[in-house]
Amino acid sequence: MLAYPQLATGALSQFPIQKRRRLRTAMNTAEDGRTIKLADPAAEITEWQLQYAGLSDGELGAMQQFFLAAEGSLNGFTFLDPAGNLLAWSEQLDNAVWARGPLLAVAGPVADPVGGSRAWRATNSGGGGQSITQTLSAPGEYTYCLSVYARASQPATVTLLHGSGRADRQVGTEWSRLTWAGTGDAEAATMVFGLEAPAGAVLDIFGPQAEPQAGASTYKAATNGGVYENARFRDDIFRFTTTAPNCHSATVNIIHASHF
Repeated sequence: MLAYPQLATGALSQFPIQKRRRLRTAMNTAEDGRTIKLADPAAEITEWQLQYAGLSDGELGAMQQFFLAAEGSLNGFTFLDPAGNLLAWSEQLDNAVWARGPLLAVAGPVADPVGGSRAWRATNSGGGGQSITQTLSAPGEYTYCLSVYARASQPATVTLLHGSGRADRQVGTEWSRLTWAGTGDAEAATMVFGLEAPAGAVLDIFGPQAEPQAGASTYKAATNGGVYENARFRDDIFRFTTTAPNCHSATVNIIHASHF
């Protein structure tokens, strides 16, 4: 799988990041003058402008090699949105994109830690751990950060799931944000993110988020998720500026069109 490379720091980009979405509405005007408008999701276009400074020789070389592998704008690749949440339907834990253990029930709405009612209550009625996970078509060798807000009816140990790895986190009766950053399986073409509730636990969950970087940013609600397959370079020339030995800058434009 051809996937846009991360920097040596584990970040996918640097600030500032410009992201723009263009949507289209189809409109039909009837003979009596009335109009019917419908969204046209197949025409959605998303664009990113990534600006880099202080790139090392190795980082610049990796970007140049990737550009050559994609043959400029000719071939598509997987791009992970550096300004978004990779998980889809982050506030609909009963959506089909989430795989739940057979004895884990989720229900909402529940009061969340930011003053709304967008959290969910997960109840494990089984005698062992039960998980809720989402599988993404994302490269395993990347650095990712998984985060989620959680609280429990009584203190419990929750397990965060990140690829094939597991990390235990303590959850109390007050909201806290659990995080775990690291790399996945180098040879894997997919990544699994989620959490496991211990036997008999009742947990409130809000804001699950996965990001292609080493730390958690502010929670961002998502529906479609931030994994863009078949993204492309907008340009057929890769330009960069060398400002000092082992120090380079570049601007990269990436585009994703739903109808490609």
